[in-house]
Formats: sequence, structure tokens, C-alpha cells
Amino acid sequence: MVHRILFWTGFGVITRAWQLGIEMRPLFERSRLWAYPLFGGVGASFGYWLQGVDERQTAVLQERRSAILEKRARRAQREAESTEATTA
Repeated sequence: MVHRILFWTGFGVITRAWQLGIEMRPLFERSRLWAYPLFGGVGASFGYWLQGVDERQTAVLQERRSAILEKRARRAQREAESTEATTA
């Protein structure tokens, strides 16, 4: 979880540096240093949200997988019972 948040924090900071590079402005101007934590915080927020989305989707997929496996087991049992009934 932490690695994803750290990645998006770094992405936010790099986005700010890229923005200043495109504008051909100095990267570390004293009056504009407040923007780096802001961009990092926005990136971290996005990473935290994305982690929650990933956890919810993984839970849904696990639930569906277990339902499908149970359904297959019931079907195999029914087929085994029907073949036993026809052979007996």
C-alpha cells in the first residue's frame, strides 16, 4: 500500500518540476516552493484512493471466483450422481 502512495507522491512532485521546465522557469524559486508539497499531496491522495479501488476490486473478484468454484463443484457433483444413476 505504501509503495503505491509513495509512487504517486513522487509523480506529483515530478509533474510540478515538468510543468516548471515547460514554462522554462527555475525549479527551486523560494517563493514558489509551496507548490511541491501541494502537488505531492494531490499525488498521494490519488494513490491512496487508487489503493482503495484496487482492494475493493480484488475483494469482488475473490468473491466471484469462490462463487464460480462452488458452482462448478455442485455441477460436478450433480453430473457424478447422474452418471451413477444411469450406470446402476
